[in-house]
Amino acid sequence: MSLPSFEEPMRLALAEAVRAGRRGEVPVGAVVLGPDGAVLAAAGNEREAAADPTAHAEIVALRGAARALGEWRLSGCTLVVTLEPCTMCAGAAVLARVARIVYGAVDEKAGAAGSLWDVVRDRRLNHRPEVLLGVLAGDCSAVLADFFADRRR
Repeated sequence: MSLPSFEEPMRLALAEAVRAGRRGEVPVGAVVLGPDGAVLAAAGNEREAAADPTAHAEIVALRGAARALGEWRLSGCTLVVTLEPCTMCAGAAVLARVARIVYGAVDEKAGAAGSLWDVVRDRRLNHRPEVLLGVLAGDCSAVLADFFADRRR
């Protein structure tokens, strides 16, 4: 898939992020695409609602995709997320064997797919997904900036 072809799934992830923000969650959204490009799962952050520190959008979406496929190995799948994954989510993507991670906004404070850390391309690991960044980055950043600006008011 070429980079522009990820704009539509990123828009789905953005819609999940906006819904999460309306629920009082940090507005991050994720979508998992199957090897054929079909949406297997979509989710927004659920940490507050679930009282679960692991309920990041990526984790929830990866779990949904695994249920949809009936297995934990997500070989050939793509994780599309509005914000660069943290170490937990990057590690989960590696362990799930996703083929690629596509993200919008860079997370300079906690990103683990190239900015602060680069967990997903660590040569010591047995799987290294392809990483594409910057898809609708402005839109993804704006959703987060607006959410936190509203919180400060």
